[in-house]
Amino acid sequence: MKNTRTRSALVAAFAGLALVVTGCTSNDPQTTDTAADDTANDAGTSDSTADDGGDAAGAGSGNDEVGDTVVIGFSGPAADHGWLAAINSSATGAAEQYEDIDLRVAEGTNDPSQQIALVETFINDGVDAIVLLPTDGAALTEVAMRAMQAGIPVVNVDREFSSEFAARTTILGDNYGMGVSAGTYACQLIEDEGISDPVIAEIAGIDSLPLTQDRSQGFEDALAECDQTVDNRVAAEFTVESGERVTSNLLQAAPEIDIIWNHDDDQGVGVMAALDNAGRDEMKLIGGAGSANAMRWIQEGRMEATVLYPPTQAADGIKLARLLAQGKGMSDLVQVEVPRRIVLNAPVVNADNVEEYMDLGFES
Repeated sequence: MKNTRTRSALVAAFAGLALVVTGCTSNDPQTTDTAADDTANDAGTSDSTADDGGDAAGAGSGNDEVGDTVVIGFSGPAADHGWLAAINSSATGAAEQYEDIDLRVAEGTNDPSQQIALVETFINDGVDAIVLLPTDGAALTEVAMRAMQAGIPVVNVDREFSSEFAARTTILGDNYGMGVSAGTYACQLIEDEGISDPVIAEIAGIDSLPLTQDRSQGFEDALAECDQTVDNRVAAEFTVESGERVTSNLLQAAPEIDIIWNHDDDQGVGVMAALDNAGRDEMKLIGGAGSANAMRWIQEGRMEATVLYPPTQAADGIKLARLLAQGKGMSDLVQVEVPRRIVLNAPVVNADNVEEYMDLGFES
């Protein structure tokens, strides 16, 4: 069932934003930054009564209560590694929890042109909301804006569009925060283990990507807090093969390493293989993303920790899209509407808490 009131309000809101841009020197709409481990699971329902002048209602009711059936379109890249496969499965899993969601899943693709065509199909079909993890944020911005102009709320996941007007809500992992968490944990290890003059190595992902640059910057900034720097750095490509190759080179260049931070647990399979092949186990290995392999290695004592980059982002996106399409909000907030921007936390998982996070681990 179409929620016409929500759609009309969305069109009006978008038009209002456009007028603000025309009349002001700034083109950045005001946003709300929210850090949360779990975005919408515990949020209450807020049935908006703004149209008829009533009070903000529904703050005490449950968002999981059945409402009008809404059609949500989901599009993401091809699941060519474990994290993306987990993104896709978490999205469908979240939709299956609600009998009032009709989920339309587009075929995964790494071709921006093909993904644009898929989103255009969602627009032509008149879906109630779209959850989009773009292959390329800039390339998908225009079609996302067209969806918004058609009154279809877009939830942008993980890779940001180049315009604030392309999405009603953006939900992100915290790449800079991952680096900060890894670096802070490394500093704590140095203090706890009494490591003097530690040798610290970093195995990055694809260096040209902003997410890799953010992770490295966060790591560098956190290490600076304990007067440490990265001694050896190599960059892989988020694949098993590249992880093994660059780690082998790293081990040849550095005969002794105290701490390694590897940005990505998918490429971490190759990192671990290189360590095993070289017979090197003297270092504390910190991973990134939170794969099932990493969780098991932590349990076995082969790995020190991993920093989560939640594969639940698309699942949270589905939940938020449902709220938006049904005209609901998040009553756990004083401002009960769904926020414009949500950044998920990047916690460290180690032997002390790994059991709590095992269910989030994705297979590489």
